[in-house]
Amino acid sequence: MATEREQVGVVGVGWVGLVTATCFAELGHGIIALDVNEEKVESLRRGEVTIHEPGLSELLVKNAERITFTTSMDEVLDATRLLFCCVDTPPTYSGDADLSRVRSVVQQLPEDSEHALVMKSTVPSGTGASIRRDKPDLPYVSCPEFLKEGSAIEDFMHPDRVVIGADAGSEDAASAVERLYEPLGGEIVRTDVASAEMIKLASNAFLATKISFINEIANVCEQTGADVTEVARGMGLDDRIGASFLRAGIGYGGSCFPKDVSALKQLAGNSGYHFQLLNAVIEVNELQKRRVISKLEKHLGSLVDKRIALLGLAFKPDTDDMREASSLVLSARLQGEGAKVVAYDPVAAEGASSMLPDVEMATSPESALSGADAVVLVTEWPEFAELDWVAARDSMASAVLIDGRNYLDAETLRAAGFAYEGIGRPDAQNGA
Repeated sequence: MATEREQVGVVGVGWVGLVTATCFAELGHGIIALDVNEEKVESLRRGEVTIHEPGLSELLVKNAERITFTTSMDEVLDATRLLFCCVDTPPTYSGDADLSRVRSVVQQLPEDSEHALVMKSTVPSGTGASIRRDKPDLPYVSCPEFLKEGSAIEDFMHPDRVVIGADAGSEDAASAVERLYEPLGGEIVRTDVASAEMIKLASNAFLATKISFINEIANVCEQTGADVTEVARGMGLDDRIGASFLRAGIGYGGSCFPKDVSALKQLAGNSGYHFQLLNAVIEVNELQKRRVISKLEKHLGSLVDKRIALLGLAFKPDTDDMREASSLVLSARLQGEGAKVVAYDPVAAEGASSMLPDVEMATSPESALSGADAVVLVTEWPEFAELDWVAARDSMASAVLIDGRNYLDAETLRAAGFAYEGIGRPDAQNGA
């Protein structure tokens, strides 16, 4: 189905869709990218990227001649045979994935074998089978994405694996997708649709489990005097465990982990199976953020009228994504305790202001810290490690620092006069 240089359709140009479209264009393919948001399409036609992803804006400008942005599905269907579905599937109140945008895309596609739908959107296992029942003549391929915000272009161009799921009747479409990814050198995993769908959910659920596990270990370390950073280092050297995602902190967030863990738990429940482990993963993640409050109260007592500075708002550095960010929970809990919250983020502050209407947005980390009774490092932006912390201490009303990511050097901060607390690290009395 594919030629050496394929015309590729991309439906939905949010973060996943725009990265997919731009990277395929970088590989030399012509791209027709569709979105229902006319304002977004017009911005992209002007080369304006509305999301923060390192290198994406430059890559879009470089490949502008290969990418056409449109709001017309007919234009996409006329020009392409492979259509990558990249619309979002947010969680519903029940925890299930909202597939309404996926269904809308499917309804617009003709029932023929001239086109193939390639599902990039994260969908529960069984979605592909449902689509094939509705449109049995439409070739269908599951090709889940494994991109990380902040390094999405690198992840796309150098994948560790590319999962391609197809059932009987869609083998040619799957082979076409495989040829698109072959130049990237990642291992190709050919499987059935249901397994491909499950690989995506299971992968994210496992990574979230590692995060919650090391956070539980961190909490035990605080009771025993052990240092979780040393524990994680010793654990990670075991090849069976691995070092990645063994970094204690205030929990995971973002567009994928919370949604996918909840979706897998709900999928299991809908199938009659109680996924007990994921219940614990979710509970640990929710409680981890709230433990910051008790750390602050240990140093400050009541938080009423205390000025608390949050450094970082986005769920991770190198992104402006506020979805399920720890800062949302922290700011709400702090305000619930009567504290006054001021925050700074080098990228996410503007977009976050509408989500945090009662939080004062500072224009610099220094202004956020000025007069603060305590500071909580929420997102490990590199500039926070380079702050003049001695000057910051002098500007604060009380030198209390909670390092929610174990990002800063404890000895340096304590030497600067801070009452420093990390996550799962020994305090000054127990030794560093």
